[in-house]
Amino acid sequence: MAGVVIRGFHLKVGDRVRVLQVPPVLPKDDDRLKTESLFALCVGRVFPIVGFNDVGWLELEVGEVWDKIPCMDTIWIEPEFVEIVETTN
Repeated sequence: MAGVVIRGFHLKVGDRVRVLQVPPVLPKDDDRLKTESLFALCVGRVFPIVGFNDVGWLELEVGEVWDKIPCMDTIWIEPEFVEIVETTN
């Protein structure tokens, strides 16, 4: 998918978005995966969009919230849970 339209803006790879909230339906944290914790650490932070899936969710590389390089952790998030901060040309 090439992009998504949210609140009148056509989002594309490279645009920067702020995560506004944790989506209400996520897997609970367990010993192996810390999904809820990862999303919670992303709230209020700004990340570049690195991709989209077939249903229009945004791919964000968020490893920096764990003090890693960004590509070490990725989240997929619905566009209604982000706001656009900066667009690319």
